[in-house]
Amino acid sequence: MDKELYIIRHGETDYNKLGIVQGRGVNTDLNELGRKQGDAFYQYYKNVSFDKVYTSALKRTHQTVKGFIEQGTPWEQLPGLDELSFGIWEGKESKEDWVSAFRDMNNCWQSGQCDLSFEKGESPNQVSRRLQEALDVILSRSDEKRVLVCMHGRSLLVLLCMLTQSPISCMTNFGHSNTCLYRVSYVNGRFNVLEANDVRHLVSS
Repeated sequence: MDKELYIIRHGETDYNKLGIVQGRGVNTDLNELGRKQGDAFYQYYKNVSFDKVYTSALKRTHQTVKGFIEQGTPWEQLPGLDELSFGIWEGKESKEDWVSAFRDMNNCWQSGQCDLSFEKGESPNQVSRRLQEALDVILSRSDEKRVLVCMHGRSLLVLLCMLTQSPISCMTNFGHSNTCLYRVSYVNGRFNVLEANDVRHLVSS
């Protein structure tokens, strides 16, 4: 069963702009720039025939791909695509204490300690398990040959490790701008990244 996945990160939110910690427990809207980014992506790819749109359960992903949803492309929310939970830090400004805590945690993750999480949050390995459940759903739909997936920065990094069969500790090897595209083929049970962190739709808008 062959598929082509267009996987994008959501557009900018005010939390992104202001450096406020934004995870699974923060259901923010796109800001004006984020809406423009989503529209630019739609205008560039609106003639691509997507069989399905998949998003996380968080509205910033829905809003990013609203053009495709409004034109009638079937849409399904998969909570497994949600952002990693940053626990007690969510909604807090990116000040020195958070910068220090994130730097320490990121160093742990890069050293392979991917079962660690922030207090009341999720570890990358926990996220990978729910991402696998979501991916299994997407891959099980044999009639959907080309699908659009909209998700989040950190969970996207985890997913890219999974698709490329890289250790989860290699998350930071991948770029992930707002509304960036990763186009991925799935042929004979293997994934191949065809385009990475592609933002040409923003340049042309």
